Amino acid sequence: MTIPQNKTVCSVEMNLPFVLKATTNNFYQLVLQSPLDRETVTEYNITITAIDWGSPRLTSTRLINVQISDVNDNSPLFEKSSYDMQIRENNIPGLLIGSVHALDLDTKLNAKVSYLVLSGKSEGLVTSYISINSETGNMYALRSLDYEQIRGFRVTVRASDGGSPSLSSEVIVQIHIIDENDNAPFFLYPLQNNTSPCNELVPKSAEAGYLVTKVVAVDADSGQNSWLSYELLKATDPALFSIGAQNGEVKTRRALNERDTNKQRLVIQVRDNGLPPQTSTVSLNVLLVDGFSDPFLRRVDVSVPEPEEDKTLTKYLVICLAAVSFVFLVCIVVFIVVKVFKKDPQSHFTAAVPHFPPASVDTQENCADSQNGSLSRTYRYDVCLTGGSLSSEFRFLRPLFPVFSVGDANVTGNNSISAGIQGTSEEVAVNGKERGEEKNTINSASSYSFSLFSF
Repeated sequence: MTIPQNKTVCSVEMNLPFVLKATTNNFYQLVLQSPLDRETVTEYNITITAIDWGSPRLTSTRLINVQISDVNDNSPLFEKSSYDMQIRENNIPGLLIGSVHALDLDTKLNAKVSYLVLSGKSEGLVTSYISINSETGNMYALRSLDYEQIRGFRVTVRASDGGSPSLSSEVIVQIHIIDENDNAPFFLYPLQNNTSPCNELVPKSAEAGYLVTKVVAVDADSGQNSWLSYELLKATDPALFSIGAQNGEVKTRRALNERDTNKQRLVIQVRDNGLPPQTSTVSLNVLLVDGFSDPFLRRVDVSVPEPEEDKTLTKYLVICLAAVSFVFLVCIVVFIVVKVFKKDPQSHFTAAVPHFPPASVDTQENCADSQNGSLSRTYRYDVCLTGGSLSSEFRFLRPLFPVFSVGDANVTGNNSISAGIQGTSEEVAVNGKERGEEKNTINSASSYSFSLFSF
């Protein structure tokens, strides 16, 4: 079979992702046989060779340039997987902290990257601390930062391209705040800024090296800015006390004696190790006493004002206590008055006047006047009266005393005996009369009993 000489064959290089596909009447199509990636090869130069079937064969070539158009198939990529930035505290607002950068392999609008700080909470909204330039990725501090309040925070930065749809990626940025020596040391003991200095008691018998007290101070800074050292700045007697530079222990340098002042005042200074260093001072009174119970030195009494509510409550309590005490006192007085003036009809009666029957002849003879020289016999009379009784009952007992003759020379003091008997008789008579007139309060079951001496 003879092939016409006007028949042609076209071909392309074998290493290209393209192939020629024959159609009709010497027409060919350039067909893509594998996917294209603009980010790998942006364009292709395709050489097409045409060969006829004549003899000799003739060829012809033609170069075709194929440019690959871009699609938004790549997200922005950050240069680092994470970022660490530092900024010193007490910075001025608007200070540049650092910058982030992301690259998009696409072209034109698909490769245009913009940056954004995502809102998050780290001791507050991070967007109130920093901001970012959406085009350059530079990050700035919005306000002055304080290391003692916040020592660092993390933010998330998002990079987005301008394609449609837009692609994005995110990265973590860790921001560390560097401490500065902006805080002075503060004394915890003795309490700094107190209205009165602290007093420490030291016995006069203390020897050298006696531990008086230990001062304690703290610094809010960190690192070497918080390293503290103590120094005895002033003292009433600088040779008497010393302080440890690192531990703050106040000790005696020597033994105390009588010539030392009873009240020693120390001014202690604490210094940190920052640049420049910060210092604080505190006063300490050291009282030299014979014993810890010795109150001969006057101490400063710091009176803390009581709250207004406590004063009002105290006033009400005092008023209530006074009212209760007054009522209690009135009750006691009323009770006593009622007891004194209360009258019980059953416990009062009129005592009958005792009635003495006339004595017998023998009794009259024995009751002769002592002036006649006769000593009467003595009898005891027990008078028993019942309640409401108007009669008297006498019981005669044997004589209590022997009967003496008036003329008996052996009996001495006759006159005195007679006078005593006479006085006794008169006293008995008077008492009997008074008892008849007096109203006594006694129980109805009780009785009167008394003794009479009869002569």
